[in-house]
Amino acid sequence: MKKGSAGISMIEILIVIGIFAVLGVLSTRVITLSLQGSKKGDAQIKVRENLDYAVSIIERQLRNAGSVSSCTVSPPAVNYSDSNAISSSFSCLNMASAGYVASGSARLTSEEIEVTACSFVCTAGTQSTPPRVSIDIQAGGVSISTEINLRTY
Repeated sequence: MKKGSAGISMIEILIVIGIFAVLGVLSTRVITLSLQGSKKGDAQIKVRENLDYAVSIIERQLRNAGSVSSCTVSPPAVNYSDSNAISSSFSCLNMASAGYVASGSARLTSEEIEVTACSFVCTAGTQSTPPRVSIDIQAGGVSISTEINLRTY
């Protein structure tokens, strides 16, 4: 071969192929991590929406309740009477395995959501403050806490 020719040697071709292979592996890894992050974000959104739904139902019922009779620790539950003096309750059941939030015996959270921690704390009202119920629920790395003041006191 003459000196100064414009040909490409086999070593140069192998180097270029190696560089493109490394870039391909790196870009595939970035895309894979991005998709995994997206799936995790979607799962947390689903859990958040599910817990928000359950808490909104609990808030609506307790805010308009005639009275709250008790909060229990095991199982976590709040017992109340609605404005028509009909007794009902909200509870967190089956906390040892696949926990869920229930209204009476009906599920408020999806079967796909596992509630890992739950508590209801009742505080008696005075003449100047209404009775209130504090709620803490955790599931899938998402935590929701709220405090509900009863309207009827």
